[in-house]
Amino acid sequence: MAASSYDEALARLLVHEGGYSNHPSDPGGPTNWGITLRDARAYWKRDATASDVRAMPVAVAKGIYRSKYWAAMRCDELPAGVDYAVFDYGVNSGIGRAGKVLRRLLALPDNSSTVTNDVIAAARRRDAKALIAAICDERLAFLEGLRTWSVFGNGWGRRVREVRVAALAVSDRVMTDRAMAEHAEPAAEATHKAPQAPLPPASRPSSLLRRLIAILGRPLPRFVLHLDNKGD
Repeated sequence: MAASSYDEALARLLVHEGGYSNHPSDPGGPTNWGITLRDARAYWKRDATASDVRAMPVAVAKGIYRSKYWAAMRCDELPAGVDYAVFDYGVNSGIGRAGKVLRRLLALPDNSSTVTNDVIAAARRRDAKALIAAICDERLAFLEGLRTWSVFGNGWGRRVREVRVAALAVSDRVMTDRAMAEHAEPAAEATHKAPQAPLPPASRPSSLLRRLIAILGRPLPRFVLHLDNKGD
């Protein structure tokens, strides 16, 4: 996506994350808007409780997602669609895993999860739709291997499928818009306004025009002189 893609990506993310939950099988514990108690203590209130998480304003969650996930993984600089796929993966499974998977799929060393300039450049060289598909395939395979798949698998699987569809649609839309813009530029240059031919030199002003010039004390406009082409 790009910088302007964040709001759209966040809106989709919040639909998947929903409101408050504290499922006994969820290792994240008390969670609201997808923000766990651990993240709430790290990025919001150091001594946050489950009650604080339950009462967390959505604006707080949005701020955490912007700085600790979207910006941390440099999603503004990733290709459209890839940004959303990486962002949602990072929120769901951690930016450490999402960053390593992205690097691995780009044939870069995955001993680090940092999204570096090399990662950005490699992502831009890749076919965006193929990269989105690869990210979602790896993500689903990882989730299927978790011991809690039997509990959360239906929801996780649906989420990955919806992320894939949405990310591919964003990629298609941006590529179409770019192609239309590139096609429109030459057309605009070809239809530029033709310059107007200059007026022919005016003939010697008639006696009436000479009197007007004397009264006004200044030359008359050129188009007036041009209309008076009969002279005395």
